Amino acid sequence: MITLLRYLLTYLMQRTKKDDYKNLIITLKIKTMKVLMVLTSHSELGDTGEKTGFWIEEFASPYYILADAGAEITVTSPKGGQPPVDPKSESKDAQTPATERFFKDNALIDQVAHSVKLNDVKEEDFDAVFYPGGHGPLWDLATDKTSIKLIEAFYNHQKPIAFVCHSPAALVNVKAMNGEPLVKGKHLTGFSNTEEEAVKLTKVVPFLLEDELTKHGAHYSKGADWSSYVKQDGLLITGQNPGSSEETAKLLLKSLQK
Repeated sequence: MITLLRYLLTYLMQRTKKDDYKNLIITLKIKTMKVLMVLTSHSELGDTGEKTGFWIEEFASPYYILADAGAEITVTSPKGGQPPVDPKSESKDAQTPATERFFKDNALIDQVAHSVKLNDVKEEDFDAVFYPGGHGPLWDLATDKTSIKLIEAFYNHQKPIAFVCHSPAALVNVKAMNGEPLVKGKHLTGFSNTEEEAVKLTKVVPFLLEDELTKHGAHYSKGADWSSYVKQDGLLITGQNPGSSEETAKLLLKSLQK
């Protein structure tokens, strides 16, 4: 719909007298997609002494897919300011065209460094929300009351909500309007037990995401480890791992453009 309106505006502009252009702009306003991206503020990888945070690919790829389509994006985190970056996501073998673009994008790097505090954002100001992953959300966003209420508000107002990799952890304490877990009966995905085993963090994380979602009644499914696998159940969009970031964002964009 938004793309159609843009074409319509271009068509009318070409056929409207210059003197009437101002009136045309006032009469025909195109709604800009406004998307909230929620990053973790948690930096400690359990009691290992190592660091965690958000995974760069899971932020960068969705950000550019949405921004290049015209979305206005606000970055937020529970504590505000600079969200911690998982250092492993900065390694050479974790780089993609989106992360390479991010590292050269000083304006976006600055925007992330000055993320808005989660308490200061309101659902009514946005059309959708996207949660990038990294292990951090297992510790903070899973129990953050502001995040929980925010997700409930988006869902209850019929706005799409998207999560990738470990960020579906933010759903485990979210409730539907009937008081039951929001994920109950929903078809979704997220970082799998076998992938957690592969990175040798099964005994480090506070819970295994696959098990926790299933415990709350979700219909969890997965693809091959590290391959792109996404699920959409109505307003709920989820991706399994970092390689699913792009497809997760594309599903969200498609939902916004309906």
